[in-house]
Amino acid sequence: MQIRTDLAMESRNDFGCMPGVTTRSRTQGMMEETVVTIQTEDAARLLDKPCGQYITLYHRDLIHAEAEDRLQLARALADAIRGMVPPEGDLLVVGLGNRHITADALGSHVIDSLLITRHMKDITSDELLNRLRGVCAVAPGVLGITGMETAEMVHGIVEHVHPAAVIAIDALAARESSRICTTIQVTDTGIRPGSGVGNHRLGLTQDTLGVPVIAVGVPMVVYAAVIARDALTMMLSDIGMPQQEHAQAIDSLIGKVVQDGLGDMVVTPREVDEMVGKVARIIADGLNLALQPRLSEQEIFLLSHDSV
Repeated sequence: MQIRTDLAMESRNDFGCMPGVTTRSRTQGMMEETVVTIQTEDAARLLDKPCGQYITLYHRDLIHAEAEDRLQLARALADAIRGMVPPEGDLLVVGLGNRHITADALGSHVIDSLLITRHMKDITSDELLNRLRGVCAVAPGVLGITGMETAEMVHGIVEHVHPAAVIAIDALAARESSRICTTIQVTDTGIRPGSGVGNHRLGLTQDTLGVPVIAVGVPMVVYAAVIARDALTMMLSDIGMPQQEHAQAIDSLIGKVVQDGLGDMVVTPREVDEMVGKVARIIADGLNLALQPRLSEQEIFLLSHDSV
């Protein structure tokens, strides 16, 4: 049973060591960082991921992490983004997804906490203006609400704004339920909105927009078939039956009960509203740190966080 995942590290784990792919990992406190680089077209076809770099940040209890751990994640995210965006020029941040569906609202939540500066050129002192990088943002919604492809809308904005790069924020789908709201992926390959739930739309990539596209995503859903497979595997393990000997039977049963009966049903946690808000705050902090390198952390948090 092949269940698609948006995470390059999960695709990479399916095949082990393979030519055309490099992987390196490090652990810092509670955070694990994995960098997967897909270098050849053959490897890209096998993994079903474009050639490029994929940086994954993982914290097993990200939602309940202490403030210092959240700051560490934001800093690591900032380092990853800073290494991918051009050093000069305005930047456009695009919050993808449907604001009215909580599990798909990550992009718009991030936009709400982003430090927007492009419009301040005429109302800011020269001293501060020289320290601010121009950042603008949009949450264009989804095709079913707007009647327009997201890529079409973003392409029009890019032609008018002429950003040095686009940063797209989106909710992803994972193959392991433990990845929900614990993993942040950053890639320089762009993104295809809706791909995580099989709703393929025109991609936001350098080929379609004409500028570099960096994608930041967090798994918010898994397929129901994943949970069914995990439950059956655990049951067989508890009664002492080797999973390998029954893998085909498990896949066949899941295919009949879940996939044929319910289709590609996706599942998200009950507490997803709280989870989305907390993860969005970390991503926004990471973006603000990455895109405003001439400001101190204290200045960034003063400007972007609500007063208590």
